[in-house]
Amino acid sequence: MYNNVEILFVEDSADDAVLTIRALKKSGFTHKLHHVTDGALALDFIYCRGVYADRDKKDYPKLILLDVKMPKVSGIQVLEALKSDPALRSIPVVMLTSSNEGPDIEKCFALGANSYIVKPVDSDNFYQAIKEIGLYWMILNQQSH
Repeated sequence: MYNNVEILFVEDSADDAVLTIRALKKSGFTHKLHHVTDGALALDFIYCRGVYADRDKKDYPKLILLDVKMPKVSGIQVLEALKSDPALRSIPVVMLTSSNEGPDIEKCFALGANSYIVKPVDSDNFYQAIKEIGLYWMILNQQSH
């Protein structure tokens, strides 16, 4: 059930999750998408712990869409864990946030984020941004694993 996930989507806002999933669906990228609502669940998914203990440890997502500000474990903390793990650091991580605060952006890039997208208020722009993220990271970008 949790194997062969291509996109791990980590977002605590129900409204933002619906918009993003709708945009990914319109672009044809939700057939192997898994959505979790906080950073702790994201780490459990990635490291095959808790409810995800039966997941294949070698079956990493091809892309992680990660909200910056979340309860329990922040997106920045998840990013730091991923990029400090040699087995996981090559997975592209796209940070999604409604904040365009300089320190957050700088910290995410310093930790190894592949991209930082400020969620547009205009849903047409957001749809286009998500579509392009999917096209680039899932089709055009070549990964080492």
